[in-house]
Amino acid sequence: MSTTPASPTAESPVPVAAHSIAAPAATAQRELHALYRRVPNLGDYGSMTAIEERWILPKARAYEASAPRFGSAGELLQALKEFLAEEEAALPESATFLAEHATLDQFKVIVRQFALDGLTESESLLPVVPRLPYRSAMAVFRVLIDELGCGNEEKAHSQLYRDLLSEFGMSLELDDYLDETTPECYAYVNMFHWLASRASSPQYFLGAYAYFETSVLYAFQSFARAARRLGVVNDAYYTEHLYIDSYHSNHMRTAIRALDEPDFAKIWAGVRLASDIVGEAQEAAIALARETVA
Repeated sequence: MSTTPASPTAESPVPVAAHSIAAPAATAQRELHALYRRVPNLGDYGSMTAIEERWILPKARAYEASAPRFGSAGELLQALKEFLAEEEAALPESATFLAEHATLDQFKVIVRQFALDGLTESESLLPVVPRLPYRSAMAVFRVLIDELGCGNEEKAHSQLYRDLLSEFGMSLELDDYLDETTPECYAYVNMFHWLASRASSPQYFLGAYAYFETSVLYAFQSFARAARRLGVVNDAYYTEHLYIDSYHSNHMRTAIRALDEPDFAKIWAGVRLASDIVGEAQEAAIALARETVA
């Protein structure tokens, strides 16, 4: 595998450093979230495009332009494995803080920050299925079936998050979290919608979700450890991910291998986008929690 990035030119943006994506102003991210939740009219489409052009599209293009020249799906997946290993080995200090030191009130702040995602988890991903080639789509659909509880409402990931919110006496109404969610956490939710419905190619989604389903296996460790240390009863949202996402990771790799005409640059751009946006959301949520008096 050649790992030499494409040379930047006037037409190809300069490569983006890891975790450098700056979300738009809070009002723009909130507006985008609202636009994604309704059937858009012509004006809405223009607003969505304008926000996406300032936010995620330049970064997607930059990562695509600077992607290594992979010769096969195997080479890309090996690079993804190495990228994930490097990321796991360099987890930020905030992960240790959450796992070992965060108080219950601080943990609740983090739970609130991800409520927009937890209350609707995976619902926005469904439109990607008909956009993918059949064999790749079926691998992704197997993942989504698990996310939605395999038809068992009690096991759906969004219900597990509702159980967690209920234990903390928090609202189960999505609108109650709109005013307090940080721009980075809005971006976290908006990213999944963009990947599934708005991106020019569903192959961005495949890279992003292949990254996400594997990274959760280490990223959620600090959440699960914190919940256990703090005596949280309804910690299944975190422990279930630590169990099931090893299977989901395999399915996502299958979805990439099943492509007859893979665009490795777009898949790799999805990996890098997800790493940035997920990392920034977690850092923002934990930083906000640390401002809470213990």
